[in-house]
Amino acid sequence: MSSEELKISVYSVADLKNTTDDALPNYLNSLKFRQSHYYIDVRLALGFSAVAIAAATFYFDYTLGWEKTKTGTLWAVIAYFIINGLLTLWIWRVERGCVYSGELKGAKLHVESRVEKYNPTYFLSIRYSKPGRVENWQSMELNAPFAKWFDAEGHFVAVHFQQWLATEIPVVGAADPKRVIPQASSDEKTRKGGPSVLKTALESPPAADGAQRRREKQSGGGKSKNR
Repeated sequence: MSSEELKISVYSVADLKNTTDDALPNYLNSLKFRQSHYYIDVRLALGFSAVAIAAATFYFDYTLGWEKTKTGTLWAVIAYFIINGLLTLWIWRVERGCVYSGELKGAKLHVESRVEKYNPTYFLSIRYSKPGRVENWQSMELNAPFAKWFDAEGHFVAVHFQQWLATEIPVVGAADPKRVIPQASSDEKTRKGGPSVLKTALESPPAADGAQRRREKQSGGGKSKNR
């Protein structure tokens, strides 16, 4: 099923975020970014270590009995809780909602996403570095309403999401210049009657109106003399 055929509830912020999170790495990988699985690998290693400890404790207790394994079980329980504590810290303090980490031709990109309760807005925290001998990391914060790439029926429109990413993130725009929306287009709209033009027109009355008021005063003065 293509991304345009996906249909979810537009009232579920969690579903909107999860669908968008899934689409982000798919798009970046299609641009030949090489995704790093370091964060996932560490999480899986900690999780499997905790499971292995629990399985080994059960096995030895079942085969050798409680009396012979109670000391080992104590240490196993302590290790289990330590590993689970490290896993929790890793998820909440290190990963912090990381949805993508990768690089393309020396340019590196790290993206974290989040949402706020009852607020249908997608927030991104981005760190990136451009190709060069010395890594010069830059940070930026982005946000946009989900309605920017979801229609009223809940269909995900991939092109609109990709255009937003390519326009706002320099390293993505460099990799996919066809998706970048020129800023000149918005400036052109302003010149042709945008908000600033309308505001100026409202605050500054036309000169013709002033001339008309002067003619009205003169005609009023003439009438008073005739009386």
